[in-house]
Amino acid sequence: MDLTLSQCQQQVDDWIKTVGVRYYSELTNLAVLVEEVGEVARLMSRLYGDQSFKPSDEGRDLGEEFADVLFVLICLANQTGIDLTAAFQATMVKKTTRDAARHANNPKLRQGSGGAGEQG
Repeated sequence: MDLTLSQCQQQVDDWIKTVGVRYYSELTNLAVLVEEVGEVARLMSRLYGDQSFKPSDEGRDLGEEFADVLFVLICLANQTGIDLTAAFQATMVKKTTRDAARHANNPKLRQGSGGAGEQG
């Protein structure tokens, strides 16, 4: 089932209010977000980098780790009154306007290195 960002925000809010009891504080959720991003980094370094898997890393799913990051990010958006749909649309306009020629003219992106290029 496809979900919009708005639907995701509502689903997280409903879950927090029925199962999660309440939102953690914004600063606590920021710390949780950093922890979750760290888990993504750890798994990426093992899947695509040079680090080997430890027993505690076995069976971890990258999609689940991304979803954990998204969940906490949505919590923070909900807590701070951010409409992620509007914010994302504004970011796409900004990036498209700012980077209209920047990436096309970047020789590093044409080398086919596949991953080390800056896109943010």
